[in-house]
Amino acid sequence: MTSPKTLLSAWNLRPKKQFGQNFLHDPSTAKMIVNRSLLAADDIILEIGAGLGALTIPVAQIVKYVYAVEKDDEIASVLKTELSNHAIDNVILLNKDILNVDIAKIGDQEGCKLIVLGNLPYNISSQVLIALINAKRSINRAVLMFQKEVARRLCAGPGSKDYGRLSVMLQYCADVKKVATIGAHQFLPKPKIASEVIEIKFKEIIDEPVADEELFSMVIKAAFSTRRKILKNALINIGMNMNPKDIVNVLTTAAIDPSRRAESLSVPEFVLLANAFYTFKYSLHR
Repeated sequence: MTSPKTLLSAWNLRPKKQFGQNFLHDPSTAKMIVNRSLLAADDIILEIGAGLGALTIPVAQIVKYVYAVEKDDEIASVLKTELSNHAIDNVILLNKDILNVDIAKIGDQEGCKLIVLGNLPYNISSQVLIALINAKRSINRAVLMFQKEVARRLCAGPGSKDYGRLSVMLQYCADVKKVATIGAHQFLPKPKIASEVIEIKFKEIIDEPVADEELFSMVIKAAFSTRRKILKNALINIGMNMNPKDIVNVLTTAAIDPSRRAESLSVPEFVLLANAFYTFKYSLHR
C-alpha cells in the first residue's frame, strides 16, 4: 500500500472537503478490516468510495471481483494506476456517484448477492444507507466505516437519544454489530472524531414483515419528524389526509398509547403501527 501522502504529492492533489475525503494511511488497519470482513474467494464486492485503494487492493487479492465506486475523477485516475502497478485485473472501476449506481443490476449480472465495503463520508452516509436498504435483496452484508456518532445511531435501541429513523429502518431488515473502532489519527487528513466499522447483515427472512415497506418508511419518518411531540401529534405529518381522531384510532388498533413518543417504540411496535396504517388505508379503498 503506497501511502496517501506520497500518492497525493506525486499527483499534485489534495483531499477534497466536498467529497468528505479522509484516506486511511495505516496498512495494518486496512488489513485488520479486511480480515474481520471474513471474505471468501468467490465473493463479489461492491466498494463505496474506493479512494486510493487502501481496501481495494488487499480485498481484490482475496475475492473474485471488486466493483470499486469512486466519484472523484482525479482520485479514480490515481487508483487505476495503482491497480495496474499491483497487477490487479479483477477490479471494475466505476467512476461515478454511488447514489447513481444500480446496485440490484450488478447483483443480477453476477447472479449472486453482493458484499458491500466502504468508508462512508458523513454528508451522504444516511442516503447511502437508504439506498442499501432499498437494494437489500441484492446484498448479503455490508461492512462499512462511519463517523462514530453515525455508527451509534445505527446500533441504538429504544429510549436512547441516538435511536431514530435509521435505527428502526436498518434493524427491521438487518442485524447490526460493531466490528472495530478506528482512531482519527489513522486518516489523512485527520477527522475531528474517531470512526467505527459496522457490519450490517441483511436478514434472509424477516420474521414479522410489514405489509407495505414504503408506508413503513413513511410512518417512521413522520414519527421522528418532530421528536418532542407525542405520536398522536407527530403522525399527522404522515401525509394521508388523516384527522387527529383517525390517528388515535390507528394507534389504538396497534395497541400503542397515543401519548408515547417515537423513541420509545421498539422495531416490532413500529411494524404493528405501520400495518395498522396499512389496514386503515386499505379500508378507505374497499
